[in-house]
Amino acid sequence: MMLCDFHIHTSFSDGSLDMRKTIDLFGQAGFDVISITDHVVNGDNAIGKFTRGFNLSITEDNFDEYLSTIRQEAERAWEKYGMLVIPGVEITKNYYSQNKSAHFLLLDLKKFIPACLDYEEIFIEAKKQDALIIACHPHHTSDNMTQDTLFLWNNRDKYSKYIDAWEIANRDDVFNVVSLKKYPYIANSDFHEARHLYSWKSLLNCKKDVAEVKNCIKHNRGVAITLFRN
Repeated sequence: MMLCDFHIHTSFSDGSLDMRKTIDLFGQAGFDVISITDHVVNGDNAIGKFTRGFNLSITEDNFDEYLSTIRQEAERAWEKYGMLVIPGVEITKNYYSQNKSAHFLLLDLKKFIPACLDYEEIFIEAKKQDALIIACHPHHTSDNMTQDTLFLWNNRDKYSKYIDAWEIANRDDVFNVVSLKKYPYIANSDFHEARHLYSWKSLLNCKKDVAEVKNCIKHNRGVAITLFRN
């Protein structure tokens, strides 16, 4: 079983560590597969404009630089640690209401997709790029410092056909509702700082290859979760 984390932020958005230090932290901890998923924030309201103003979001202007940095670090990670690194983003739709807010990962993304597009436009474009769509922390969390993002869960009957997997665990939280619906699942850290390394992770039984990893998650065979502790 490969040790994996598909929800990781760096200083390209609101993570505390730069890309290289993040790669080294996971490589030295023995991870097999990770995905870098910095935020792409919607800019159609005051929250998004504030976030963008402080350079806490990937934009169309720096997306190519972001992908290039991931690819360079992915080569180094493979040579030094035998660790596979998959490029991605976290589409971050933040609104004042938790019932309107939603976050979801796009793994193996090749071209920039704006977060201000409507959901179906984003999902369809992601599918065209053969990116994997994963709903993040879809239910109530224990973190009182951040707002819950409930839109996708509340509208799952409409959007679940687009979503390849749901986070059944995120950092220290477990979402039993995902299990009860029998949705495809994975577990991630929502990594922003070094201490977040110790959190829920995914275990995959497949080859260490991007296509194989995506297939394993999508079909949810050979997938387990584990609580990674020091």
